[in-house]
Amino acid sequence: MNTYIKLAWRNLWRNKKRTLIAASSVFFAVILALIMRSMQRGYYDYMIDASVRMYTGYIQIHGKDYWEKKSLEESMIVDEKQFQKLKEISGIKLIVPRFETFSLISYGNKTKVAQITGINPQLENQLTDLKKKIVSGQYLNDSSKGIMLAKGLAEILNVNVGDSIVIYGQGYHGVTAAAQVPVTGIIKFTLPELNKSFTYLSISYAQWLFSAPERLTSISIMIDNPKDIDEIKSEIHNIFSDNYEVMDWEELSPELVQSIQIDNAQGIIMLGILYVVIAFGIFGTIMMMTAERVKEFGILISVGMKKWRLALVTLLETLFVSFIGVISGAIISIPILLYFKANPIPLTGEYAKAILAWGFEPILPFAVYPGMFFAQIWTVLAIALVSALYPILFIRKLQPVDALRG
Repeated sequence: MNTYIKLAWRNLWRNKKRTLIAASSVFFAVILALIMRSMQRGYYDYMIDASVRMYTGYIQIHGKDYWEKKSLEESMIVDEKQFQKLKEISGIKLIVPRFETFSLISYGNKTKVAQITGINPQLENQLTDLKKKIVSGQYLNDSSKGIMLAKGLAEILNVNVGDSIVIYGQGYHGVTAAAQVPVTGIIKFTLPELNKSFTYLSISYAQWLFSAPERLTSISIMIDNPKDIDEIKSEIHNIFSDNYEVMDWEELSPELVQSIQIDNAQGIIMLGILYVVIAFGIFGTIMMMTAERVKEFGILISVGMKKWRLALVTLLETLFVSFIGVISGAIISIPILLYFKANPIPLTGEYAKAILAWGFEPILPFAVYPGMFFAQIWTVLAIALVSALYPILFIRKLQPVDALRG
């Protein structure tokens, strides 16, 4: 076997130009496949990360049935011992408690239904960068008794910083919640739905106003590695009883999951089309190599070399060429992908405006992970190996006399 390997390797470099052309077809195929898949996976990862950072977190804890009913009656009390156990779970980097309800907000003769969100200002800012969205006024602190309004809502009510709005709604166990609250800050969201309906109070003031001391409606959790989400979710389940529900981002954002699945299916189809083009390119190159060596094959068979041995040598040559192209393509693609991962491609024009309207930054991010390399490399290598069947079948049918005449 060593003899055939040496012979195949030497054959490759007898015609360097031919070998480099064949290896180049595999080389560029690997780079194209990796870049396309890196863009797809990078954009999905970015959408997921941007979505969870916008509000939900990777995991949320609620009182049982709260997610379905969105009622304060389904709110929960989480004691200090449970919070401490959450903090001890490996992989959790941020725990953000919230108190959420809906209420009427009035100013003068204008009234609007809005979401009231009681927050821990520091923790909320770590999750959503809420402080950066302030366009006028001041950010809340733990003891604030003012309210921050989304800019669109403030414009509807014709309210400015320093004005006082009236909150009128229903608190825990049906208790009336009413107060006159000064506007301390205006926040601007890119998403129209958020910009017309969101308000923020400090969590202690919101609990007092709605007669729900120590009660929470949700706890949002950020984790270090999204791949550990199932394990962390299971550990959280062990801390809380059946009176609580633990949901991951896929359950919280089914529309995003569906959007990614549809786009991923389209991406796989496009990748399949690319593979078809790659396959024709590799097959064409191997056909060219075989056609150039017809006379060489005829001479070797004429001097007594068995066809199966010649086919084995040809197969080894194709394997070597494929490996050269695959390995070099993977090595060259690594710095390219790492560069674009660190420096995402900025988008412009109408597409950028559409992305901004959804609250995402108009960029084309890339992802780099080991599995991506192995998947694309093995796929391209398999295409090359299937293409190698052509010279084997050609040699099997080759007649030395015809080959020498050609």
